[in-house]
Amino acid sequence: MFPAQWICRRCIAASARPFNRFLIRLASTNTASALPSVLLERARKMSREHDQLAAALESNFDTKTAKRMGELSRVAEALKEWDTAQASIAELTALLESKDAKDEELEQLAQEELSSTVSSLEPLAAALSTSLTPRDPFADMPCMLEVRPGPGGMEGRHFADALFRMYRQYCARVGLRTQVVKYEVVDGSESLAANEAPLQEAVLEIQSAGAYDRFRGEAGMHRVQRIPATEKSGRTHTSAVAVWVLPSFPENSGSEEDVTDPDSLFYVNPAEVREEKMRASGAGGQHVNKTESAIRLTHEPTGITVSMQDSRSQHSNRKSAWALLQSRVAQKRREEREEAAMALRNSVLSKDRITRGDKIRTYNYSQDRCSDHRSGLDVHNLPDVLAGGEALDKVMASTKEWLIQRDIQALIAEEEASTSSAASKDAKKAKR
Repeated sequence: MFPAQWICRRCIAASARPFNRFLIRLASTNTASALPSVLLERARKMSREHDQLAAALESNFDTKTAKRMGELSRVAEALKEWDTAQASIAELTALLESKDAKDEELEQLAQEELSSTVSSLEPLAAALSTSLTPRDPFADMPCMLEVRPGPGGMEGRHFADALFRMYRQYCARVGLRTQVVKYEVVDGSESLAANEAPLQEAVLEIQSAGAYDRFRGEAGMHRVQRIPATEKSGRTHTSAVAVWVLPSFPENSGSEEDVTDPDSLFYVNPAEVREEKMRASGAGGQHVNKTESAIRLTHEPTGITVSMQDSRSQHSNRKSAWALLQSRVAQKRREEREEAAMALRNSVLSKDRITRGDKIRTYNYSQDRCSDHRSGLDVHNLPDVLAGGEALDKVMASTKEWLIQRDIQALIAEEEASTSSAASKDAKKAKR
């Protein structure tokens, strides 16, 4: 019988120690890789600006300075949380690597704390990246949601009505205040589809604050694939519906987007608007074709035309037409400003910008599927989507996440282009 192998006391003590110490230390060595360096540098610049503005406000309060500091505060707070986590990781790693750390219980607690802090880096990096993306100037405002049928004939008109009802039911479910500004159907047409009218045009005003940020991802062409009620041979038809999402200026609001301020995007000079009074048409009672209650407004510099005849009151129609005209003019001005910014940035990502002709979503009835072509999400519960249910929540949330990631990628490209341009200029100066 062979004798047992001899082991020294130092080796026995070392083998009794937990082995996960080395593994956790390795996991914490690349914590900074979760956030691109260009974004981190941008965040530090904005945080320094925030601190300078805060110091300036202590001695002299200024409204514009306070507003700018408020815009930078979310970046400063997100960066502070990121730096706190990084400092905690460095401290815990140093503690675990210290030869003086002999308390096994303390070491175990440090390992658990380090693991927890490392796992929190990814959401902290996402929050910091999101805070750096430029916030839409209309994000906190209500919005006008316009629905119009696209290609597809009468079938497109019926599905336009289905989409309009979907957004109304969604708003009712989540508690958003709405008002139907315009709802016109095709004269002399029968509603062959179940609960669907042949819609000509509809405008829904969502009056709750922040509605524009919630619905801005819905703008674009919505495609439907289904068998129409009039189809006898069972063929699937493809139609499309156009959805516009425009910022809406709330009445009696203290917002700086003042319709009376010439510098505001919403400002429309009455001298540049041609007003026409018309007699109302369509089914509506005794006032139709007898009183000039309908109003048509034309903004001559842009050619934007708005007509309104929903109310019997000419004053009410004029008021609604002006609100819609201001929203459309503001949207056009914003698009022109964004186009100029895109051209200056000259980024490849500008090709991915959503335009009104894009087919952003498909509603396939035979497959019970709703697919968002931007986020890549497929939801197989089409009735719940069209009822404005929780399935629509998932689709809209995926679109919002896609918009955020697109803005982050554009921001990274912009920062890298700026850094490259600055390096090129420095190189030219050095040669001189």
